[in-house]
Amino acid sequence: MASTLMLALVLALMHAPAARATGLLQAWQAAAAHDPSMDVAAAARATAAPRREQARALWRPTVDLTGSLGLASGSSQTRGAAFSAAGLGRSEGVGFDTSINGGRAGRWGVEAMQPLYDPARRARQAELELSADLAELQWQAARQSLMLRTAERYFDLALAQQTLLVLQRQAQAVQRADDEAKDRYSLGSAPITDVHEARARLAAVQAQLLAAQTALAVQRERLADSTALPPDTLSARLPAEGTSGGPADTSPAPVGAPRTLADWGAAAEAGSPDLRMRRLQAEIAHRQAAALSAGAALRVSLVAQAGRDRLAGSGDFGPAANESRNAMIGVQVSIPLYSGGGREARHEEAEREAEQAQAQADRLRLQLLQQVRATWLGLAVGRQRVQALQEALKANDERVDATRIGHDIGQRTTLDLLNAENDRAAASLALAQARVGLLLDRLRLAAWAGRLDEGELRRADAALQPAGSEP
Repeated sequence: MASTLMLALVLALMHAPAARATGLLQAWQAAAAHDPSMDVAAAARATAAPRREQARALWRPTVDLTGSLGLASGSSQTRGAAFSAAGLGRSEGVGFDTSINGGRAGRWGVEAMQPLYDPARRARQAELELSADLAELQWQAARQSLMLRTAERYFDLALAQQTLLVLQRQAQAVQRADDEAKDRYSLGSAPITDVHEARARLAAVQAQLLAAQTALAVQRERLADSTALPPDTLSARLPAEGTSGGPADTSPAPVGAPRTLADWGAAAEAGSPDLRMRRLQAEIAHRQAAALSAGAALRVSLVAQAGRDRLAGSGDFGPAANESRNAMIGVQVSIPLYSGGGREARHEEAEREAEQAQAQADRLRLQLLQQVRATWLGLAVGRQRVQALQEALKANDERVDATRIGHDIGQRTTLDLLNAENDRAAASLALAQARVGLLLDRLRLAAWAGRLDEGELRRADAALQPAGSEP
């Protein structure tokens, strides 16, 4: 009864309507439009233009207008003054007293300043420009990261589909072996152990099938979460037979792409968004340290000022009004003499942070080159590995056929046949995983060199099995 239900389950799965095949490029375009990480990256990228404008504005003149109105009191006393006026002669030791209590006070002033020499401002300008470049690189890195993540989820789904398909075929084969073992046992031409072995293997495959169904649902949901595509419409495709994606394979490689390991290493050093970000962060830290150095404290500016102060009202000596006007244009020099040690301490801290950022950039460079080397070497032998696995699968197919014939004529046991079927399933999955691994490594290599874009995904998409083809 259990075996009959198992066969019905397998047949239902085999003939269930398949979802329409989704292309890798289609999955990426959907992810680019719906994945929240791209919204975050786009928002960060949008800060680049304002930062560049801030950098340019640092060396433009600034104009400030101030004004005030209110109530004020004031008094002044002058003693020992000399006074002279037409017709009055000259008087010595004259005193003047003025007083205004709660009078009307008004003031306005205009100041324009044009920086001429300011090392700290220059360092700040460079810091803003570098941070704008950093925002652009962060967007590029996020875009490439999402491309890789989408490709990984896409091929995880493809492998989950292939695993389920292989297990379905294996279940059919094991079901046939189980039926044959029962028939032979009933005829007395096979021992009961054959029945037990087939039943045990059938139960094991049934458990694997249930696990594979769960894994397929999980992978389909993961891709759907990123792309916002309906899960039941997602069906991924595996790389087609003959696709290697190795460094020596000229057909799927981008035009002008590096070929040798040294070329890829140089391309990664120059183009890796992550490494370039680390180097920019180190440069920004150096600029921040430079802005706090003693030599950056001097500032020279061209200054123009104009203003008026007026206070009018009544005081101890009757109505009075005081008014002053001023205007000047010239050069202003500012030299901080002592900051209590705070500026020096901040400069020392900034220097240490710059050294830390540079060390992190150097460490990332070594890690990146190691990753490039390992991936390139894997791709260099990948074609031969895929060919070897293809030969292994072909040999396993022939082994299954030969074992089945031997089993029919009594020269091979049911266990031999079950083992042959199991090895063929394992070889089929190993070959699919190897092809997927090669394609993903090619995409990773392109990302580490800063070359992963829609064109590269389009080439990878073209290397997949045609829609509707039998994997």
